[in-house]
Amino acid sequence: MYDLLVVGAGPYGLSIASHAAAAGLSLRVFGRPMASWRDNMPGGMFLKSEPWASNLSDPAARWRLDVYCATQGVTARHGEPIPVEMFAEYGLWFAHNAVPDVDERTVTRIAPRPGGFEAVTEDGETVHARTVALAVGVMPFVEIPAALRGLSPDLVSHSSHHGDLERFRGRDVTVIGGGQAALETAALLAEQDTRVRVLARAGQLCWNDVPPPWERSWWQSARSPHSGLGPGWRNWFYAERPGLYRRLPEPTRARIAGTALGPAGAWWVRDRVEGSVEVRLDHEVTAARAVPGGVRLEVTGAEPFETEHVIAATGFKATRERLGLLSGELRDALGTVADGSPEVGRDFESSYPGLFMAGLVTAAGFGPAMRFVHGATFTAGTLVRGVRRRLRTGAASGAIPAPGRHDATETVRG
Repeated sequence: MYDLLVVGAGPYGLSIASHAAAAGLSLRVFGRPMASWRDNMPGGMFLKSEPWASNLSDPAARWRLDVYCATQGVTARHGEPIPVEMFAEYGLWFAHNAVPDVDERTVTRIAPRPGGFEAVTEDGETVHARTVALAVGVMPFVEIPAALRGLSPDLVSHSSHHGDLERFRGRDVTVIGGGQAALETAALLAEQDTRVRVLARAGQLCWNDVPPPWERSWWQSARSPHSGLGPGWRNWFYAERPGLYRRLPEPTRARIAGTALGPAGAWWVRDRVEGSVEVRLDHEVTAARAVPGGVRLEVTGAEPFETEHVIAATGFKATRERLGLLSGELRDALGTVADGSPEVGRDFESSYPGLFMAGLVTAAGFGPAMRFVHGATFTAGTLVRGVRRRLRTGAASGAIPAPGRHDATETVRG
């Protein structure tokens, strides 16, 4: 039986595995490294975060993005976005150097068993571990507006479902959303001669400013410090102090989770949208139905219209119910917070002892940083310390605790 099973091999899973291996834990890592970055993002996209805020995490901080870029003859500079393809290759380089062998099979089911957990792979192998770290990324949590659900994938898709937009060349496409995914997708479509429009609920688009220079006077830095989520003290708190963020009252955390770092486009995509992409503001899809040749959309504030395909760049909703790889009894045993995501303790352990969470699914507890690669550094070190503590105090017995309740050890440590 392994000490730890890491499910997922994106930035969070690989970072956790690196810290766990350095701590001497026996572990298995499952997942195709950087799969969503390699398979679900069209060529031509860039990282929205600064290069220095996009490092995967190893304990010695040896395998940083800037180090990889240097091996490729590229200098990672503040204020210069990195292509997504390069970031995906960086993740593979990190996995090769900082992580034990990654098993690229998919884990299809995790269930409790005496002394820990059992995981079943896509080809039927069963693996046992005392603890599990779920780092499943964002793909299980894709959110499609209710009005568009039920339509064929040939007519409606999510922005994260496209590693290549070539199929839309010369067609008519409507993109739903007002954030970076919507705006960058629309820009790429326009640049390949797709007839594209953006529908946004908001009355205006928001654009991030060009970041201030890295080297500034002391008073400029004191007034608006750099952080992994952008300049300013509020962003600095979210990015650099997620442990303190978790101590905020839950109503405050819920309010911040719903409002902080809302939809906005990166400064470097603005010129590619304005003047090139039709943007319809104050528009929300209220109904949709298939028609010959595409989809007929009914929207607020305008007459219905038809389009050949709809791309919903409408984000992700990380709820407990979407953790479909967990057995029903295990999933139902997890306590939740106001937005429906699993409750996690101070070291990312769920309310089921020995089951740890990482990434987007923990944003309600630890703040907006968990929606970005930057959060992987805090998560990896903190979570592995929690795993070691759990291994000392005893992993799950196989009995299902009451939902929303920690065991005695969890209660003591908060």
